[in-house]
Amino acid sequence: MNPFHLFRGAAPADTWFPVGRLSSFPEVGEDDEDLVHPRDCSATAKPGCKVFNVPKEDLSKRTEVLITPDGLGLVDEEGQALQDQVLIFKHRGKMHAIDHKCPHSSFPLSRGIPFDIEDFGVVLSAGITCPKHSWSFDLFTGNADRGGYKLPIWEVELRDVKASDPGSDEPHDKEVWVRRKEKKRIG
Repeated sequence: MNPFHLFRGAAPADTWFPVGRLSSFPEVGEDDEDLVHPRDCSATAKPGCKVFNVPKEDLSKRTEVLITPDGLGLVDEEGQALQDQVLIFKHRGKMHAIDHKCPHSSFPLSRGIPFDIEDFGVVLSAGITCPKHSWSFDLFTGNADRGGYKLPIWEVELRDVKASDPGSDEPHDKEVWVRRKEKKRIG
């Protein structure tokens, strides 16, 4: 390891991975329910988020984590609890991907409630509140509302999906891809 390169440069293209179609994510934020609460999506009720266990060492071993209606099934097949997990959801039409673990209390943020950050009625940003101690984090910067804690934010990209039948009238959908946000190089 070169000690003069404190942070990695740009991430290779293979660090992105798909997490599902945009239409498979229900809209959250219109109610005061946590993210695991089932919502209507494509004529079925689905949790308002998806969670993936993504080992830093080997992305090919990523697995979707089962979310039960009570939110207690947030452990993947190998029993990993919150470690290396990403939480993905759609709030007010924008996709967000964040670390699943609250950096303050190590509580699952899928139990949190997303909200708008407003000033005199003007929406400035969006946030999520951890229900364990009521700490909030900005979904765009990761900054906490108190203390020096910062929630790791993942990058999200929407990619076109090839139509199964080019002449069909089926609605155009996008594929949601995520990756860990790479730290910027100093210097």
